[in-house]
Amino acid sequence: MQILRASKLFTSQRELSDAWLALSEGVVTGVGSGRIPAEYEDAPVTDLDDAILVPGYVDIHCHGGGGVSFGAVGEQGLIDAATILATHLRTGTTTMIASLVTNPIGQLADAVRTLGPLVADGTIAGVHLEGPWLSHAHKGAHDPQLLALPTPEDIAQIFDAAPGTVKMVTIAPELDGGMEAIADFVARGAIAAVGHTDVDYDLAGQAIDAGATNVTHLFNGMSPIHHREPGPIIKFLEDERIMVELIADGVHSHPAMVAHAAKVAGEDRVILVTDAMAAACMSDGDYLLGALTVEVRSGVARLQSQGAELGSIAGSTLTMERAVQFCVQEAGLSLRAALAAATRVPAAALGRTDIGHLEPGATADIVVLQPDLTVARVYQRGQLTVDNSPEN
Repeated sequence: MQILRASKLFTSQRELSDAWLALSEGVVTGVGSGRIPAEYEDAPVTDLDDAILVPGYVDIHCHGGGGVSFGAVGEQGLIDAATILATHLRTGTTTMIASLVTNPIGQLADAVRTLGPLVADGTIAGVHLEGPWLSHAHKGAHDPQLLALPTPEDIAQIFDAAPGTVKMVTIAPELDGGMEAIADFVARGAIAAVGHTDVDYDLAGQAIDAGATNVTHLFNGMSPIHHREPGPIIKFLEDERIMVELIADGVHSHPAMVAHAAKVAGEDRVILVTDAMAAACMSDGDYLLGALTVEVRSGVARLQSQGAELGSIAGSTLTMERAVQFCVQEAGLSLRAALAAATRVPAAALGRTDIGHLEPGATADIVVLQPDLTVARVYQRGQLTVDNSPEN
């Protein structure tokens, strides 16, 4: 048993001042304000002064960090996964979905098989397939030669490589077999996410009717809003059956668009994601995203340029720490709304009730924030795993 004291605590729905949190054996056992109850009087207390206690961040769309990406197979794949998890843990991510970019079906199946044991033991929360069932018109940084139509056989090959491992699939529903694939993903227990798609307003609604419950990086990889052709974005924002991801970095979306999406969709439907690639928490340079070369300049990742033309944006170098800061400091969201999008809502998307909040009974995944929202400490399952305090 131990007690953490801080100036504020966000459980998920509640904000407490002069706060305390009790944890034991990796679980939150109590929270409150003011005087610590007598039942905890013998527990050691860590006084965190003006810090803010928040739930551990949940990133459901992350490709890499620390110089490597998810997707390698065998022992190297496990080593790379450990590097990525440790990299993002330092900036507050305690739960992560491993995202894989477009590759041949057999290679994706091998990557899923490699990551399967990490999902089974809870090291990662699942695997997200971002490709190969995407639109050529909005392919982004995916290799166009590897894009494919969804077939029951290919879907089965990947899912059956490690049953229960794939938790989310991004798909362009307008592809031949796309709507049927959405139903297949849902039947297999995975989130069907719409993204890298050329759907219009009506087809977007049909995809939701078919079972899609998530939008992969809203605004990016889809047609923009137009007053005569509203496109999918309006539908995604107005339909309460679907959640929307936002890459809040000022590169993928302007702060005003982030603020507008949050206002229209509301606190229960916005999910902050990093879409981070290998260069996250690294210096500028050249990196790989799948088999494609990505140039990172001033922290912005783009496919290798062709002559004077800039390459497509290729993921991000974002962290969840920075995404929360951006939402509050640049997009003008309340801290409560930003934290909901980084914790409670992605946890709900995954159907997880043990993470994304700090009410009694929750897993003790805790981020200690400084007043400027930088990460000072991280507790994972009750253990202090990251200490960024100045004295350390």
